[in-house]
Amino acid sequence: MNPKDQELIPTAEDYSLLTDLYQLTMTACYSGEGLAQKPASFELFARRLPNGFGYLIAMGLAQVLDYLEQFRFSPQALDALKETGIFQGAPEQFWSLLAEASFTGDVWAVPEGTAIFANEPFLRVDAPLWQAQIVETYLLNTINYQTLIATKAARLRDVAGAEATLLEFGTRRAFSPQASLWAARA
Repeated sequence: MNPKDQELIPTAEDYSLLTDLYQLTMTACYSGEGLAQKPASFELFARRLPNGFGYLIAMGLAQVLDYLEQFRFSPQALDALKETGIFQGAPEQFWSLLAEASFTGDVWAVPEGTAIFANEPFLRVDAPLWQAQIVETYLLNTINYQTLIATKAARLRDVAGAEATLLEFGTRRAFSPQASLWAARA
């Protein structure tokens, strides 16, 4: 395998970079304005459900909690961010926050497998603004995908009935090996 290709397989130490560039640029701005440590609350909810969907099934919390526990920026990640040149005007506090990063906030969520409805928060993050901002992308990606799959599985169960045997063959169509594991779990 080409060493550059190997770099595309994220490990736990790379989780902090599983975010959008926007989240990092906002963190740099917050640092420059003295807002990075300001307390913030972010809520995850479905604005509306597709026609015919009365509910969703919450899933993905276990992976979210693992991500938050592992949240760090490795020296290699910091070097990679610096090499982009995008953050050359970022204040030193931005780099200090990332270098010393760990998630210090609180998370409230409904248990996995819970039916959730439109406009009802089912996950809330209370954390310093910069942390809540950076983790948003991973949380949305993880919760949205697994909730989609768990909801589909619940609907199949509803249609098939409690006694029917249902089998999952989604690995061949999943977006990635990780996605196939998350789908099977959901």
